Amino acid sequence: MSEAQIETEVSGEFERESVPKSKWKDWKSFLGMYAGEHAAGTEFVIGPLFLTTGVSAFDLIVGLLLGNLLAVLSWRFLTAEIGTKFRYTLYFHLEKICGTRLVTLYNLANGLLFCFLAGSMITISATAVGIPFDMQMPRLTDTMPNSLTWIIIVLCIGAVISIIAAKGYNTVAKAANWMSPIIVLAFIVCGIVALFQLNVNSFSDFWNVWGEGGEPFPGQIKYTFWHVVLWSWFANAAMHIGMSDLSVFRFAEKPSVGWTTAGGIYVGHYIAWIAACLLYAVYLQSPEAQVFVTNGEAPPVAPGPLAYNAIGVFGILAVILAGWTTANPTIYRAGLAFQAIMPKASTFWVTITAGAIATIAGLFPAFAMKLLDFVAIYGFILAPIGAVIVFEYFFGKKAGIQTFYAEKTGIKFNQAVFWAWAVSFGIFYTLSVQFDIFLSFLTLPAWISCGLLFLLFSRWYQKKIA
Repeated sequence: MSEAQIETEVSGEFERESVPKSKWKDWKSFLGMYAGEHAAGTEFVIGPLFLTTGVSAFDLIVGLLLGNLLAVLSWRFLTAEIGTKFRYTLYFHLEKICGTRLVTLYNLANGLLFCFLAGSMITISATAVGIPFDMQMPRLTDTMPNSLTWIIIVLCIGAVISIIAAKGYNTVAKAANWMSPIIVLAFIVCGIVALFQLNVNSFSDFWNVWGEGGEPFPGQIKYTFWHVVLWSWFANAAMHIGMSDLSVFRFAEKPSVGWTTAGGIYVGHYIAWIAACLLYAVYLQSPEAQVFVTNGEAPPVAPGPLAYNAIGVFGILAVILAGWTTANPTIYRAGLAFQAIMPKASTFWVTITAGAIATIAGLFPAFAMKLLDFVAIYGFILAPIGAVIVFEYFFGKKAGIQTFYAEKTGIKFNQAVFWAWAVSFGIFYTLSVQFDIFLSFLTLPAWISCGLLFLLFSRWYQKKIA
């Protein structure tokens, strides 16, 4: 038995080969995982943050409906399609195209960004655990840990989440299946309770919670319909058009399993965001919040207290579990990214390392409090690399380029990939900075640009090498 076969037998994660048919899973495993991942702790932050941007009722409710549909279509017809065709992890797939040296740089960036994202989820769970300890909650402007209690709670939560993630995909999926019904129920109950607290007795009352919108809170930008559509579409850009979920869909029995993402998206990124937004609307009416408003400050967005004020101890439990179910698969993905850099290292300990980095990130509230901004730039950086895989798969032969070029030629650094990403990133990020353009408006143009440039540069590069 070869070393690669032995590693696969031990880890069971098939990091460097196609997942065998005996290990394929039906739609039920994915429905539970996506429901758990996207009806999650971050939703308790993102929903309220929409309210701080002064968004109107139409822009929020209809914008989220359209943006989330585009996300589901991206998962189904791009990620699941390619994932079930080759059944490789994102990192192994990229290695065949980019070469080991280039993909190492990508894996390092990808793994670190996943860790920071998981850290924000640990932060969110900590706001719930800290309630019985009368812990001071982080504010929107906080960046550093504010107490010893905060540090201890974050470290404990991070340890538990890391161990679950390190036990592999099966454990992650099982954890999500156990917890997701509780979390979904909690979001729905929170929304209903908030409606009563806001004295909403009709659809017009519900609509008037946002009304025609208003001025954004200090430090926030004004969101319009297209801000909501594009942000909600690309909130998970790294996972769908960025192809990170190839690592998940490689276990799917057929491409149609990609539709299960709708179960998580429309519960988590629609119902849950709106429900959390309603919780924050209740809080804004409190004397405590009004003090912040009077002082020209944005009232804090602490998920634990928001849920606790609505449904008590059940709210605390829901926020804790919601943070866990999102952080688990995120740390799992980060572990796979680091595993690709160090293929001989133990998958378990690599994932534990990813969890440790995420836990350290969770100590700093800024990742959660600036989640709208962080998620936008996170998708903008990673998504264009996914275009390389998509454009090669759908248009590579028509463009006359050799697929899996690095694997077939033995090159370590595919310059066509690097320059396609670098030029696209440089142009569109510069436009965002120079003209103050909302970054999510430029994610799709950067993605398309990277894919087209990859095809053009590959034709030139492959002929030059030949």
